[in-house]
Amino acid sequence: MKSLFDGFSLAINMLTILPFFKTHRFFKGINGYAVMLYPLVGFLLGSILWLLHDLLSGHIPSIHLNIIIFSMLVLFTGALHLDGFCDTIDGLFVSKDKALQVMKDPHIGGMGMIFGIVFLILKASTFVVFESFYLLPFVLALSRFNATLAIYFYPYITKKGMGSLAKDEFDRSKLIISFLIVFIFCLFNSFALLVISLFVLLVVGRFFTKRYGGFSGDMYGFLIEFSELILLNAVLIQ
Repeated sequence: MKSLFDGFSLAINMLTILPFFKTHRFFKGINGYAVMLYPLVGFLLGSILWLLHDLLSGHIPSIHLNIIIFSMLVLFTGALHLDGFCDTIDGLFVSKDKALQVMKDPHIGGMGMIFGIVFLILKASTFVVFESFYLLPFVLALSRFNATLAIYFYPYITKKGMGSLAKDEFDRSKLIISFLIVFIFCLFNSFALLVISLFVLLVVGRFFTKRYGGFSGDMYGFLIEFSELILLNAVLIQ
């Protein structure tokens, strides 16, 4: 149980800046549990934002409130996934052999900044017209489940870091538990969104595998952000 709780604490600290269960130590044996619980952390984050939306609804103009919720999503995640998105974009505009080096640069390049701004505008626009906030926990759970699946099914292309430890410790039994968590969420929401989410994973996974041979930490961030945007828009057109 201690490993499970430590893994949950690590997952929260890897995916959010919420001030709970502070730990940044990648102890052997807890990294796989952290990956297993990514969907649960996404669900909890979405639930907090949904609750805040419901509490403030009627007291703040709807468009302004929706933008506040969007901003809080960015802030609560510490823009970590967005940083990975921008770094990944920078890597796409250089040769394959230089891409990983460019992604490791702490400074965002011109293309990463441009695409990052466009991405944020598109996501903010989605939130402006978004109404089904009760589905936000499910959307955030699925987008992080995509990262869980990517860690298990695709090669990790760097040798060091949490990603390498996580992949080594994330076995089939933990994958099954993570899937069961998502399956339970689907029972109360929509299996159609799960199908869309898996399709996004397959497309992005095929692209990164063909170009780089697998995923890096930045690419996991890209996958989470891109999955979120697609799923939010899928909810809009349902």
